[in-house]
Amino acid sequence: MLKTTLIKCVLGAAVATAFAMPVASYAGTGAATMNTPAASALNKGDQKIVADMARANMAEIEAGKLALTKSENAEVKTFAQQMIDDHTKALGDVTQLAQTKGVTLPTELDSKHKALAAKLGKLSGDAFDKVYMGQAGVGDHKAVHAALKKFESKAKDPDVKALAAKMLPTVEQHLHSASGMVPAKGSKPK
Repeated sequence: MLKTTLIKCVLGAAVATAFAMPVASYAGTGAATMNTPAASALNKGDQKIVADMARANMAEIEAGKLALTKSENAEVKTFAQQMIDDHTKALGDVTQLAQTKGVTLPTELDSKHKALAAKLGKLSGDAFDKVYMGQAGVGDHKAVHAALKKFESKAKDPDVKALAAKMLPTVEQHLHSASGMVPAKGSKPK
């Protein structure tokens, strides 16, 4: 009886130790990786890149929301909804990277995009569509496309480079779509 009890105790202790060791080692490594954003903090240049990517996505989301309410053109509204959907997803990726790297993101648009939003807010119908598609659709996507290429080559952090590369094809597709919707000079807007 004493022998059986002793075996059960030793066996129980061995099983408890076997289960506790992986948990303790996981907790130790998990705590170390979760609490080290300072160890992986970005240099100032990469921090600016991440903030610029966030601003660009925020601007497209806001302009897209305006287009949904101001435009009377179904094609423009479809484009605007795609901008909201795609740039919300991209902003989520930027936000996740920023949190991982300990970067504080901007919470509002820059002055250029605030001015565009104010301008768009005063327009409607075809006049709205022309400005929205020309500036937010084509102009901003050309600028963002060029910036992402620059970010991809200039960023020091591999995660920042990878995010810029990941965003490029979507921005190219947006630019292509928007370019096909902007009326040629002298023609009537759709």
